[in-house]
Amino acid sequence: MRGLARPALRARWCRSLWALPARAAANAASSPPPHPPPPLAGASPGALNPFDRRLKRKQKNWAALQAEPAKCDYLREEVGGRIADRVFDITRTFPLALDVGSGRGYIAQHLTKETVEKLIQVDIAENALKNAIESEIPTIKVVADEEFLPFKEDTFDLVVSSLSLHWVNDLPKAFKEIHQVLKPDGVFIGAMFGGDTLYELRCSLQLAELEREGGFSPHVSPFTAVADLGHLLSRAGFNTLTVDTDEIQVNYPGLFEVMEDLQGMGESNCSWNRKPLLHRETMLAAAAIYQEMYGNSNGSVPATFQIYYMIGWKYHESQAKPAQRGSATVSFGDLAKIEGLLKRGEK
Repeated sequence: MRGLARPALRARWCRSLWALPARAAANAASSPPPHPPPPLAGASPGALNPFDRRLKRKQKNWAALQAEPAKCDYLREEVGGRIADRVFDITRTFPLALDVGSGRGYIAQHLTKETVEKLIQVDIAENALKNAIESEIPTIKVVADEEFLPFKEDTFDLVVSSLSLHWVNDLPKAFKEIHQVLKPDGVFIGAMFGGDTLYELRCSLQLAELEREGGFSPHVSPFTAVADLGHLLSRAGFNTLTVDTDEIQVNYPGLFEVMEDLQGMGESNCSWNRKPLLHRETMLAAAAIYQEMYGNSNGSVPATFQIYYMIGWKYHESQAKPAQRGSATVSFGDLAKIEGLLKRGEK
């Protein structure tokens, strides 16, 4: 577990990348059509739509318009840097990359033009794209939903995503969309919040509501289990998968500062079954429970963010393949003899 301290658009129409209907493609030669509002998955509640995507867009747009939006970006910038580190581990240059759910460009600011020559940034919040952090990489900004990527098949050499996909209603579909727009031998590198994220806040609110109101409702959105992540990526068509987890712990003065920063990140709850408000007495009780159960010796309280990192490749015939069953020339039983051979060599 790593600790992290809490710190005190131009929209361009890219005809070569977008998958256009036949009639629109015929008219594109004369004049490019205006951008329609991007379709949003989860515009109405239902069993398959746990999140209100329109509300999430409003939350992210509101956060991007604050006087100091970077004040609450410390977690996104940290995870964006770790995604960039994984990109640097691949010794190749990517001519064209896509950042899904880019926000203000938390990954792009850590990349170099020697690694990524051109980057397309996609997000549902237009204000986040307009207020993006400067990067040395040439970028194109597109307002679109993660579940409806408006690009042709086999377009990108690299797709990255940082702390965005946990708000997607149909995660299998989002993974399939990413796989579809990747070129053969292209790679997807992503990060999303895990199931243990904000467990301190979740438990404190639930205990306070049980005590003051006789029941509780969800205030922290549901997250994907790490055991399901590899299966979902495999179903989408990715191979040579790597999934690992990490935890980042941030210390805050109290519960109210935790919730204030979550709002500043655009990470407020947008579940359809969320409770519209919290009573004052319940909030005060939750703050006291948070401090009593999880408080540090210096009076601060920790908030844990579990991060799932994932890497998946799109199949290409040049990739390494596992050897055929039974083709091994050395038995695992021979490993027990290695120690004896080494000792004999030393003598």
